Amino acid sequence: MDKNRFNQAENLIKKAASVENKTEVIKEAQEGIINIELFDKTLKDLIEAEDFIYSSLPFHKLNLEESKLFTRKILDARENINEMLADFGVIEKPKSEEKISDLSRELLIITTKNNFKKSLIKLGINVQQIVVAGVPLKAEDMKKINPKIPDTALNGISKKIEHVQNDIIRKMDKMNLKYVLVLAEPDLNGNILGKRAKENYNAFINLEKDLKDIKVDRLIELILCATQQN
Repeated sequence: MDKNRFNQAENLIKKAASVENKTEVIKEAQEGIINIELFDKTLKDLIEAEDFIYSSLPFHKLNLEESKLFTRKILDARENINEMLADFGVIEKPKSEEKISDLSRELLIITTKNNFKKSLIKLGINVQQIVVAGVPLKAEDMKKINPKIPDTALNGISKKIEHVQNDIIRKMDKMNLKYVLVLAEPDLNGNILGKRAKENYNAFINLEKDLKDIKVDRLIELILCATQQN
């Protein structure tokens, strides 16, 4: 790497390592083990961010979409750098709730029950990024769930479905959410909801039991799966 590119990479690292919390205490480094996988990912994010320096010559001005991509890479690198610094005791490890909130900032979660919603909120998910769909996403799917449902009842359910769909679109547009995760139980309702969400929003689907007792590590794993899928 030539001197100019080295200085540019150094500046990117400084940006990535900066934190919003000005009261954070920087400590002396302790013994630790380098997370090679995380280090490699950080370098990859910074190199991809560096590409914008050359693609935006001569004025380095980015349009809105480019700005989002560039800052996304910087934020990802910052998060990884902070995690590596925490591994060596230089900074405190972030609280689980803060980590989940950060990882899920571009994610909408669709679930089927209010007690699932409460569990997600306790773990750090923004309540505004959760939609409880007590009905399927398409009226015709109600016939699959309950073949004997009368048409009069189906008309009322259609209005609820429309409300859920509008809620999903409104939240995604207003909060600039790019990814959708469906968390439901592995029953008929969950399967039908997941299928339609995949068709409509390219959602990542996770159906499993006891979602009200979901653990932090499991939720983080699902968030990463949903936000990193191609």
